[in-house]
Amino acid sequence: MAEKVLMKGNEAIGEAAVRAGCRYYFGYPITPQSELPAYLSKRLPEVEGVFVQAESEVAAINMVYGAGSAGARVMTSSSSPGVSLKQEGISYIAGAEIPCLLVNVVRGGPGLGNIAPAQSDYWQATRGGGHGDYRTLVLAPNSVQEMADMTVAGFEFADRFRNPVLLLSDGVLGQMMEPVTLPDPVDYDVNSKKWALGYSGKEKSERNLCTSIFLDVDELEEHNWHLYQKYQVMTDLFSKGEYKDFAVEEHLCDDAEIILVGYGIISRILKTVVEKCRKRGIKAGLIRPKVLWPFPSQVFERLQQTTNNFLVVEMSCGQMVEDVKLAVNGKKPVYFFGRTGGTIPSDFEILNEVDKIVRPD
Repeated sequence: MAEKVLMKGNEAIGEAAVRAGCRYYFGYPITPQSELPAYLSKRLPEVEGVFVQAESEVAAINMVYGAGSAGARVMTSSSSPGVSLKQEGISYIAGAEIPCLLVNVVRGGPGLGNIAPAQSDYWQATRGGGHGDYRTLVLAPNSVQEMADMTVAGFEFADRFRNPVLLLSDGVLGQMMEPVTLPDPVDYDVNSKKWALGYSGKEKSERNLCTSIFLDVDELEEHNWHLYQKYQVMTDLFSKGEYKDFAVEEHLCDDAEIILVGYGIISRILKTVVEKCRKRGIKAGLIRPKVLWPFPSQVFERLQQTTNNFLVVEMSCGQMVEDVKLAVNGKKPVYFFGRTGGTIPSDFEILNEVDKIVRPD
Protein backbone atom coordinates (compact mmCIF):
# COMPACT_ATOMS: atom_id res chain seq x y z
CA MET A 1 0.00 0.00 0.00
CA ALA A 2 1.29 3.44 -0.96
CA GLU A 3 2.50 5.62 1.88
CA LYS A 4 0.50 8.68 2.85
CA VAL A 5 2.33 12.01 2.90
CA LEU A 6 1.25 15.18 4.67
CA MET A 7 1.14 17.95 2.07
CA LYS A 8 -0.46 21.28 1.28
CA GLY A 9 -3.02 21.20 -1.52
CA ASN A 10 -0.90 23.41 -3.76
CA GLU A 11 2.14 21.19 -3.25
CA ALA A 12 0.10 18.04 -3.92
CA ILE A 13 -0.88 19.45 -7.32
CA GLY A 14 2.79 20.07 -8.11
CA GLU A 15 3.99 16.61 -7.14
CA ALA A 16 1.06 14.91 -8.91
CA ALA A 17 1.82 16.91 -12.06
CA VAL A 18 5.44 15.72 -12.06
CA ARG A 19 4.31 12.12 -11.58
CA ALA A 20 1.79 12.55 -14.42
CA GLY A 21 4.61 13.36 -16.83
CA CYS A 22 4.51 17.16 -16.72
CA ARG A 23 8.00 18.53 -17.31
CA TYR A 24 7.17 22.15 -18.16
CA TYR A 25 5.65 24.80 -15.93
CA PHE A 26 5.26 28.48 -16.79
CA GLY A 27 3.70 30.86 -14.30
CA TYR A 28 3.85 33.95 -12.17
CA PRO A 29 3.52 34.18 -8.37
CA ILE A 30 0.25 35.30 -6.81
CA THR A 31 -1.35 34.44 -3.47
CA PRO A 32 -2.88 31.99 -2.55
CA GLN A 33 -1.29 29.69 -5.17
CA SER A 34 2.36 30.65 -4.78
CA GLU A 35 3.34 27.40 -3.02
CA LEU A 36 2.65 25.55 -6.29
CA PRO A 37 5.27 27.34 -8.44
CA ALA A 38 7.61 27.44 -5.44
CA TYR A 39 7.37 23.65 -5.14
CA LEU A 40 7.86 23.08 -8.86
CA SER A 41 10.82 25.47 -9.03
CA LYS A 42 12.66 22.93 -6.89
CA ARG A 43 11.04 19.72 -8.10
CA LEU A 44 11.15 20.07 -11.89
CA PRO A 45 14.95 20.44 -12.17
CA GLU A 46 15.25 17.15 -10.24
CA VAL A 47 13.53 15.36 -13.16
CA GLU A 48 15.22 17.38 -15.94
CA GLY A 49 12.14 19.52 -16.33
CA VAL A 50 11.78 23.23 -17.03
CA PHE A 51 10.42 25.84 -14.63
CA VAL A 52 10.05 29.42 -15.83
CA GLN A 53 8.79 32.33 -13.78
CA ALA A 54 7.58 34.48 -16.65
CA GLU A 55 7.54 38.27 -16.68
CA SER A 56 3.73 38.20 -16.61
CA GLU A 57 0.69 35.93 -16.73
CA VAL A 58 0.26 36.83 -20.41
CA ALA A 59 3.78 35.62 -21.19
CA ALA A 60 3.25 32.44 -19.16
CA ILE A 61 0.11 31.32 -20.99
CA ASN A 62 1.77 31.83 -24.36
CA MET A 63 4.69 29.69 -23.21
CA VAL A 64 2.11 27.01 -22.35
CA TYR A 65 0.79 27.28 -25.92
CA GLY A 66 4.29 26.72 -27.29
CA ALA A 67 5.24 23.74 -25.13
CA GLY A 68 1.82 22.14 -25.58
CA SER A 69 2.10 22.51 -29.37
CA ALA A 70 5.31 20.50 -29.23
CA GLY A 71 3.49 17.61 -27.55
CA ALA A 72 4.69 18.15 -23.97
CA ARG A 73 2.54 17.82 -20.89
CA VAL A 74 2.53 21.39 -19.63
CA MET A 75 0.74 23.42 -17.00
CA THR A 76 0.32 26.86 -15.50
CA SER A 77 -1.38 28.13 -12.37
CA SER A 78 -2.58 31.38 -10.90
CA SER A 79 -5.28 32.95 -8.74
CA SER A 80 -8.32 34.89 -9.92
CA PRO A 81 -6.95 38.20 -11.36
CA GLY A 82 -3.96 36.33 -12.75
CA VAL A 83 -6.27 33.88 -14.53
CA SER A 84 -8.17 36.84 -15.98
CA LEU A 85 -4.93 37.99 -17.59
CA LYS A 86 -4.48 34.57 -19.21
CA GLN A 87 -7.89 34.50 -20.91
CA GLU A 88 -6.78 35.59 -24.39
CA GLY A 89 -4.15 32.86 -24.42
CA ILE A 90 -6.61 30.26 -23.14
CA SER A 91 -8.93 31.10 -26.04
CA TYR A 92 -6.01 30.66 -28.48
CA ILE A 93 -5.10 27.33 -26.87
CA ALA A 94 -8.69 26.06 -27.05
CA GLY A 95 -9.00 27.20 -30.66
CA ALA A 96 -5.76 25.46 -31.61
CA GLU A 97 -6.80 22.35 -29.62
CA ILE A 98 -3.68 22.27 -27.45
CA PRO A 99 -3.95 20.03 -24.35
CA CYS A 100 -2.75 21.58 -21.10
CA LEU A 101 -3.63 21.85 -17.43
CA LEU A 102 -4.66 25.19 -15.92
CA VAL A 103 -5.00 25.70 -12.16
CA ASN A 104 -6.98 28.50 -10.52
CA VAL A 105 -6.69 28.74 -6.73
CA VAL A 106 -9.58 31.17 -6.38
CA ARG A 107 -9.39 34.26 -4.16
CA GLY A 108 -11.80 37.08 -3.36
CA GLY A 109 -12.83 39.55 -6.07
CA PRO A 110 -13.76 41.39 -8.19
CA GLY A 111 -10.71 43.48 -9.00
CA LEU A 112 -7.75 42.95 -6.70
CA GLY A 113 -10.17 41.81 -3.99
CA ASN A 114 -8.23 39.99 -1.28
CA ILE A 115 -6.27 36.78 -0.75
CA ALA A 116 -9.05 34.96 1.13
CA PRO A 117 -10.78 31.90 -0.42
CA ALA A 118 -13.75 32.33 -2.76
CA GLN A 119 -15.77 30.59 -5.48
CA SER A 120 -16.61 33.69 -7.48
CA ASP A 121 -14.72 32.58 -10.62
CA TYR A 122 -17.32 29.93 -11.49
CA TRP A 123 -18.75 31.90 -14.42
CA GLN A 124 -15.30 32.64 -15.78
CA ALA A 125 -14.33 28.97 -15.51
CA THR A 126 -17.46 27.35 -16.93
CA ARG A 127 -18.41 29.93 -19.55
CA GLY A 128 -14.93 30.43 -20.94
CA GLY A 129 -13.56 33.77 -19.79
CA GLY A 130 -12.05 34.57 -23.19
CA HIS A 131 -13.61 35.21 -26.59
CA GLY A 132 -15.21 32.85 -29.08
CA ASP A 133 -17.17 29.60 -28.98
CA TYR A 134 -14.96 27.44 -26.79
CA ARG A 135 -15.15 25.41 -23.60
CA THR A 136 -12.72 24.24 -20.95
CA LEU A 137 -13.28 21.04 -18.99
CA VAL A 138 -13.55 22.14 -15.34
CA LEU A 139 -12.69 19.86 -12.40
CA ALA A 140 -13.55 20.79 -8.79
CA PRO A 141 -11.67 18.92 -6.04
CA ASN A 142 -12.74 19.11 -2.38
CA SER A 143 -9.67 17.62 -0.65
CA VAL A 144 -5.91 17.49 -0.93
CA GLN A 145 -6.22 13.89 -2.13
CA GLU A 146 -8.50 14.99 -4.96
CA MET A 147 -6.15 17.86 -5.78
CA ALA A 148 -3.57 15.19 -6.61
CA ASP A 149 -5.95 12.72 -8.25
CA MET A 150 -7.66 15.33 -10.43
CA THR A 151 -4.31 16.72 -11.54
CA VAL A 152 -3.45 13.35 -13.05
CA ALA A 153 -6.95 12.98 -14.48
CA GLY A 154 -6.73 16.51 -15.88
CA PHE A 155 -3.68 15.67 -17.98
CA GLU A 156 -5.34 12.48 -19.23
CA PHE A 157 -8.54 14.32 -20.18
CA ALA A 158 -6.57 17.13 -21.84
CA ASP A 159 -4.72 14.65 -24.05
CA ARG A 160 -7.81 12.61 -24.86
CA PHE A 161 -9.91 15.59 -25.94
CA ARG A 162 -7.10 17.88 -27.13
CA ASN A 163 -8.51 20.58 -24.90
CA PRO A 164 -7.41 22.73 -21.97
CA VAL A 165 -8.54 21.43 -18.59
CA LEU A 166 -9.06 23.75 -15.62
CA LEU A 167 -8.60 22.59 -12.03
CA LEU A 168 -10.76 25.00 -10.00
CA SER A 169 -9.58 25.12 -6.40
CA ASP A 170 -9.74 27.83 -3.73
CA GLY A 171 -7.58 29.38 -1.03
CA VAL A 172 -8.71 26.87 1.62
CA LEU A 173 -7.88 23.76 -0.40
CA GLY A 174 -4.64 25.24 -1.66
CA GLN A 175 -3.32 26.15 1.78
CA MET A 176 -4.58 23.39 4.04
CA MET A 177 -2.56 20.24 4.80
CA GLU A 178 -3.96 16.70 4.69
CA PRO A 179 -2.58 13.19 4.24
CA VAL A 180 -2.40 12.28 0.55
CA THR A 181 -1.53 9.10 -1.30
CA LEU A 182 0.49 10.23 -4.29
CA PRO A 183 -0.05 8.60 -7.70
CA ASP A 184 2.46 6.26 -9.29
CA PRO A 185 4.72 7.93 -11.87
CA VAL A 186 3.60 7.84 -15.51
CA ASP A 187 6.06 7.02 -18.29
CA TYR A 188 4.89 9.73 -20.70
CA ASP A 189 6.22 9.78 -24.28
CA VAL A 190 6.51 13.38 -25.50
CA ASN A 191 6.62 12.08 -29.10
CA SER A 192 3.27 10.28 -28.84
CA LYS A 193 1.05 12.97 -30.39
CA LYS A 194 0.84 12.71 -34.16
CA TRP A 195 -0.62 16.23 -34.48
CA ALA A 196 2.18 17.97 -32.54
CA LEU A 197 4.98 20.10 -33.94
CA GLY A 198 8.11 18.06 -34.44
CA TYR A 199 6.33 14.67 -34.40
CA SER A 200 8.78 12.21 -35.90
CA GLY A 201 6.74 9.04 -36.28
CA LYS A 202 7.08 6.80 -39.35
CA GLU A 203 3.62 7.68 -40.70
CA LYS A 204 4.38 11.43 -40.67
CA SER A 205 4.03 12.75 -44.23
CA GLU A 206 3.44 16.48 -43.89
CA ARG A 207 4.28 19.38 -41.64
CA ASN A 208 2.06 19.91 -38.59
CA LEU A 209 0.57 23.28 -37.73
CA CYS A 210 -1.04 24.27 -34.41
CA THR A 211 -3.02 27.46 -34.94
CA SER A 212 -6.34 29.11 -34.16
CA ILE A 213 -6.39 31.50 -37.13
CA PHE A 214 -8.71 30.73 -40.06
CA LEU A 215 -8.98 33.76 -42.32
CA ASP A 216 -11.49 32.09 -44.63
CA VAL A 217 -14.98 32.42 -43.11
CA ASP A 218 -16.08 28.98 -44.31
CA GLU A 219 -13.01 27.34 -42.78
CA LEU A 220 -13.55 29.10 -39.45
CA GLU A 221 -17.22 28.08 -39.37
CA GLU A 222 -16.25 24.48 -40.12
CA HIS A 223 -13.66 24.61 -37.32
CA ASN A 224 -16.21 26.01 -34.86
CA TRP A 225 -18.66 23.22 -35.63
CA HIS A 226 -15.84 20.72 -35.22
CA LEU A 227 -15.16 22.13 -31.74
CA TYR A 228 -18.88 22.12 -30.95
CA GLN A 229 -19.16 18.44 -31.86
CA LYS A 230 -16.16 17.65 -29.66
CA TYR A 231 -17.80 19.46 -26.74
CA GLN A 232 -20.97 17.44 -27.33
CA VAL A 233 -18.95 14.23 -27.14
CA MET A 234 -17.40 15.44 -23.87
CA THR A 235 -20.85 16.30 -22.50
CA ASP A 236 -22.21 12.85 -23.38
CA LEU A 237 -19.25 11.05 -21.82
CA PHE A 238 -19.57 12.94 -18.53
CA SER A 239 -23.39 12.80 -18.37
CA LYS A 240 -24.17 9.25 -19.48
CA GLY A 241 -20.93 7.68 -20.68
CA GLU A 242 -17.80 6.27 -19.09
CA TYR A 243 -17.13 9.32 -16.91
CA LYS A 244 -20.61 9.82 -15.45
CA ASP A 245 -19.59 8.46 -12.03
CA PHE A 246 -16.52 10.70 -12.02
CA ALA A 247 -18.62 13.82 -12.66
CA VAL A 248 -20.79 13.98 -9.56
CA GLU A 249 -21.21 12.67 -6.02
CA GLU A 250 -24.61 11.99 -4.45
CA HIS A 251 -25.11 11.58 -0.70
CA LEU A 252 -28.41 10.45 0.89
CA CYS A 253 -30.50 11.83 -1.97
CA ASP A 254 -32.95 8.95 -2.56
CA ASP A 255 -35.41 9.95 0.19
CA ALA A 256 -34.37 13.60 0.63
CA GLU A 257 -37.03 16.28 1.01
CA ILE A 258 -34.36 18.94 0.50
CA ILE A 259 -31.13 18.52 -1.44
CA LEU A 260 -28.14 20.75 -0.72
CA VAL A 261 -25.84 21.55 -3.64
CA GLY A 262 -22.22 22.67 -3.42
CA TYR A 263 -18.78 22.05 -4.85
CA GLY A 264 -15.22 22.29 -3.58
CA ILE A 265 -14.64 23.08 0.08
CA ILE A 266 -18.32 24.00 0.54
CA SER A 267 -19.36 20.41 -0.22
CA ARG A 268 -17.50 19.23 2.88
CA ILE A 269 -19.40 21.69 5.06
CA LEU A 270 -22.66 20.62 3.42
CA LYS A 271 -22.03 16.96 4.21
CA THR A 272 -21.83 17.93 7.89
CA VAL A 273 -25.06 19.91 7.53
CA VAL A 274 -26.80 16.90 5.97
CA GLU A 275 -25.82 14.71 8.91
CA LYS A 276 -27.06 17.31 11.41
CA CYS A 277 -30.32 17.68 9.49
CA ARG A 278 -30.90 13.93 9.60
CA LYS A 279 -30.38 13.92 13.36
CA ARG A 280 -33.03 16.64 13.64
CA GLY A 281 -35.54 14.69 11.57
CA ILE A 282 -35.02 16.59 8.31
CA LYS A 283 -34.38 14.31 5.36
CA ALA A 284 -31.58 16.18 3.63
CA GLY A 285 -29.24 15.04 0.85
CA LEU A 286 -26.24 16.40 -1.02
CA ILE A 287 -25.33 16.77 -4.68
CA ARG A 288 -21.69 17.63 -5.18
CA PRO A 289 -20.65 18.38 -8.78
CA LYS A 290 -17.05 17.24 -9.24
CA VAL A 291 -17.04 18.36 -12.87
CA LEU A 292 -18.46 21.87 -13.29
CA TRP A 293 -18.38 21.78 -17.07
CA PRO A 294 -19.96 19.76 -18.51
CA PHE A 295 -22.43 20.41 -15.67
CA PRO A 296 -24.11 17.19 -14.35
CA SER A 297 -27.64 18.32 -15.26
CA GLN A 298 -28.87 14.74 -15.58
CA VAL A 299 -28.67 14.22 -11.81
CA PHE A 300 -30.93 17.19 -11.12
CA GLU A 301 -33.35 16.12 -13.84
CA ARG A 302 -33.72 12.77 -12.10
CA LEU A 303 -33.83 13.92 -8.48
CA GLN A 304 -36.26 16.80 -9.03
CA GLN A 305 -38.87 14.06 -9.46
CA THR A 306 -38.47 12.89 -5.85
CA THR A 307 -37.34 15.87 -3.76
CA ASN A 308 -39.21 19.02 -2.76
CA ASN A 309 -36.48 21.68 -2.72
CA PHE A 310 -32.90 22.45 -3.70
CA LEU A 311 -30.60 24.75 -1.71
CA VAL A 312 -27.42 25.88 -3.48
CA VAL A 313 -24.60 27.15 -1.23
CA GLU A 314 -21.60 29.00 -2.65
CA MET A 315 -18.79 31.31 -1.62
CA SER A 316 -20.11 33.91 -4.06
CA CYS A 317 -23.19 36.01 -4.71
CA GLY A 318 -24.68 33.12 -6.68
CA GLN A 319 -23.21 31.68 -9.88
CA MET A 320 -23.58 27.88 -9.97
CA VAL A 321 -27.17 28.39 -8.81
CA GLU A 322 -28.01 29.46 -12.37
CA ASP A 323 -26.88 26.08 -13.74
CA VAL A 324 -28.94 24.31 -11.09
CA LYS A 325 -32.01 26.34 -12.06
CA LEU A 326 -31.48 25.49 -15.72
CA ALA A 327 -31.18 21.78 -14.85
CA VAL A 328 -34.27 21.76 -12.61
CA ASN A 329 -36.14 23.74 -15.30
CA GLY A 330 -38.62 25.36 -12.93
CA LYS A 331 -40.10 22.08 -11.75
CA LYS A 332 -38.98 22.53 -8.13
CA PRO A 333 -37.93 25.56 -6.06
CA VAL A 334 -34.22 26.36 -6.08
CA TYR A 335 -32.98 28.47 -3.15
CA PHE A 336 -29.60 30.11 -2.66
CA PHE A 337 -27.37 30.99 0.27
CA GLY A 338 -23.94 32.51 -0.13
CA ARG A 339 -21.14 34.34 1.61
CA THR A 340 -18.68 36.35 -0.41
CA GLY A 341 -15.58 38.51 -0.18
CA GLY A 342 -13.55 35.65 1.28
CA THR A 343 -16.03 34.61 3.99
CA ILE A 344 -16.78 30.91 4.48
CA PRO A 345 -20.36 30.05 5.50
CA SER A 346 -20.74 28.08 8.72
CA ASP A 347 -22.80 24.94 9.17
CA PHE A 348 -24.96 26.88 11.66
CA GLU A 349 -25.84 29.51 9.05
CA ILE A 350 -26.72 26.86 6.48
CA LEU A 351 -28.85 24.94 8.99
CA ASN A 352 -30.83 28.13 9.60
CA GLU A 353 -31.45 28.42 5.86
CA VAL A 354 -32.64 24.81 5.72
CA ASP A 355 -35.04 25.50 8.61
CA LYS A 356 -36.47 28.53 6.80
CA ILE A 357 -37.24 26.36 3.77
CA VAL A 358 -38.41 23.11 5.39
CA ARG A 359 -39.93 24.52 8.59
CA PRO A 360 -41.05 28.06 7.69
CA ASP A 361 -43.38 28.32 10.72
